[in-house]
Amino acid sequence: MEERRRARRLRALKGAKISFNSGNSVIDCLVRNMSETGARLKLETTAAVPERFSLIIIENGGAIPQRDCEVAWQTATELGVRFL
Repeated sequence: MEERRRARRLRALKGAKISFNSGNSVIDCLVRNMSETGARLKLETTAAVPERFSLIIIENGGAIPQRDCEVAWQTATELGVRFL
């Protein structure tokens, strides 16, 4: 299979939140790998996730600045996202 990513992804296991609807809707998730250009997220279900959202990653007890994302691919429990 040909690698199409522009940047190499590194393994990760970080708690995160998907935020949308002006911050009124939040879904917990895990970041499984991440690069400068995107990430793979693990969720209980991807059914309610919109095409674009903000990703808030929790590191060292605090949140890093949120990243705006769009869905690149999706399964029932995982998302591949591109950072905008």
